[in-house]
Amino acid sequence: MTADFQARTRQFRAALGAFATGVTIVTTRNAAGEDIGLTANSFNSVSLDPPMVLWSLARKSLSLPAFLESGYFAVHVLAASQEDLSMTFATRGADKFAGLQLARGAGGIPLIPGCSALFQCKTAFNYEGGDHVIFVGEVNEFEHFNRPPLVFHSGRYAVAVEKAPASPPSNRDEAEPGSSFSQDFLIYLLQRAHFQLFLGLRRDLERHGLSEDQWFVLSILGISDNRTVAELDRLLWYTGRRVNYELVASLTAGGFARLHGHYDPHAQVTLTEAGKRVVLELVAVAKAAESDAERNLGYGETQQLKKALRGIIRETDPGPPPLVSPHYPE
Repeated sequence: MTADFQARTRQFRAALGAFATGVTIVTTRNAAGEDIGLTANSFNSVSLDPPMVLWSLARKSLSLPAFLESGYFAVHVLAASQEDLSMTFATRGADKFAGLQLARGAGGIPLIPGCSALFQCKTAFNYEGGDHVIFVGEVNEFEHFNRPPLVFHSGRYAVAVEKAPASPPSNRDEAEPGSSFSQDFLIYLLQRAHFQLFLGLRRDLERHGLSEDQWFVLSILGISDNRTVAELDRLLWYTGRRVNYELVASLTAGGFARLHGHYDPHAQVTLTEAGKRVVLELVAVAKAAESDAERNLGYGETQQLKKALRGIIRETDPGPPPLVSPHYPE
């Protein structure tokens, strides 16, 4: 990995970091040459290599055809001084681009000045997710301007996010037993949250004929390809899942991966083009589900939750897994 590539990756990560819970304006140009733009808070990162991002748009939006047809879009992470601009682009029928000194990107898309970060994207694919369409874009150009980002939280704009008040318990929660081994038992809560967050992704896995174990293998290969079966097994050991030759062979049979080697833990595994595409699609779905959950929690609570989970992981770490998978005789 070259120093230039590492530097660019750090810069891209820093640019993504400008987005808190985010207020963005997404722009494109329609077939008639008209500038199209709207305020969106569904922006999220998908991949660092290649650099990819996603956002979602309601299927009933009048702007949807323009984004489906254009092939290009730009995501502007708004600066704290651009609150009025955010409100303008959130208003239907407003003369949104009036008075703006626009630059132009690929496909003639309008680029708005003064933002905190800017991502110029080519649409990689779009995916229908319920009542929204999820757009996944490959980032061709990006800029990070070190301006404080605009944040929208609890129905108002802010620079620093306040912690959202705790929600009152629902009737369903009140009806459940109060035992520590029910709704207040940590392991139960973690398992239930995982199950409910995973529901949407599970439906998409079934559509592709994939099991959860197969998906976790693909997701690791999507981050770093060309792993051995034993390496995949060690990486997933911490989740309670194991990887053996038969599991990887099933991905090969499905056309998602290639096996390079014999029946042993040192066989190399790589993704096929079909595998890469399905990983990107499923990561987009997973990121959209995560984004929805984070919006419901709020930025402060989300960071507190992640910090707490990291602490639990650190304190309960059983140590490194066996160097040799028990699935393979020596």
